Amino acid sequence: MSTIEQPPFERQPIETYVLEYDDAIIAEAIRRELARGGQVYYLYNRVETIEQCAAKVQKLVPGARVGIAHGKMTEEQISSVWQQLLDNEIDVLVCTTLIETGVDVRNCNTLIIENADRMGLSQLYQIRGRVGRSNRKAYAYFTFQRDKVLTEIASKRLSAIREFTSFGSGFRIAMRDLQIRGAGNLLGHSQHGHMEAVGYELYVKMLNQAIAAARGEPAAPDKSDCLVDITVDAYLPESYIPDAAGRIEAYKKIAAITTRDDATDVLDELIDRYGDPPRSVQGLVDISLVRVTAARAGIVEIVQRNDNLILYTDVVTPAQMGAMMDAMPHRVIYNAVGRPYISLHVLRGEDPLTILRDAVALLPGA
Repeated sequence: MSTIEQPPFERQPIETYVLEYDDAIIAEAIRRELARGGQVYYLYNRVETIEQCAAKVQKLVPGARVGIAHGKMTEEQISSVWQQLLDNEIDVLVCTTLIETGVDVRNCNTLIIENADRMGLSQLYQIRGRVGRSNRKAYAYFTFQRDKVLTEIASKRLSAIREFTSFGSGFRIAMRDLQIRGAGNLLGHSQHGHMEAVGYELYVKMLNQAIAAARGEPAAPDKSDCLVDITVDAYLPESYIPDAAGRIEAYKKIAAITTRDDATDVLDELIDRYGDPPRSVQGLVDISLVRVTAARAGIVEIVQRNDNLILYTDVVTPAQMGAMMDAMPHRVIYNAVGRPYISLHVLRGEDPLTILRDAVALLPGA
């Protein structure tokens, strides 16, 4: 293996800060960059509210010329924005992660990222590399919401991006990312195709499920998961993500969803890269979220029987269903005979996944 350790001539390390978001600090960072004739990348990875973010930046620095770039814009619109940036007609570009593979703008030497704790370490490292591409000192600010309690993984990622600022850190970042995420249980050195893409453990799980289905046997429940079998479209169509590798990567990210924030982040990234998702993609994300939240609440299996959703549980009792009973008094039935389950009635025309998602959210621990 070979690594590149020497930077281009006169290139300087990027001064990196990890901090709670603060309007005063951000405004000062922007003003300082503009004062030396430079430009700023302001990464905000929420397409739906990016215009409000741009308005906030404009309010923080009234004299700045603020532009916007995101994946839902047309190719012509994005090209126009890049040209304005290159022509120094934009001071601050409020943008999504599309700058990962954007045009090299050597005059952009301050990077500000909101909610950096929601991004992966390798992604943070790559985006940081969009600044500091000249002989001018560059600055990167990785921010997270004030008073937010960071997860252990998010904290480790931000600590790593702050630690590795020297040139040639890409390999060390990759190794640290591997330590944080875990390498999985990959056996052998000659794995290829889907096994290499999804990891040995998930591959074996998928293989066992496929064998059970071929034999007509019920799949064994995952102790840390909840099986969901309801009549909704939930898949990534080839018409939405034509590239097979891109679909596998998207499936992996959706499978890793554990919180509502995760689900929102995955959808935002899909929208930014591929446009508005079809109903089947939204269904896949929703089922992935329901699966883990239901498991946390003690639901082991969810099936649909005609107009009813059946939630099997070994731990949920009627006493723990107060919020659900209050919110859905004419929809919920608890059965304690035999295998305990909760029954949710779905009216004609209602979306069963929406009913399920709302009901599960009302259970303790979800």
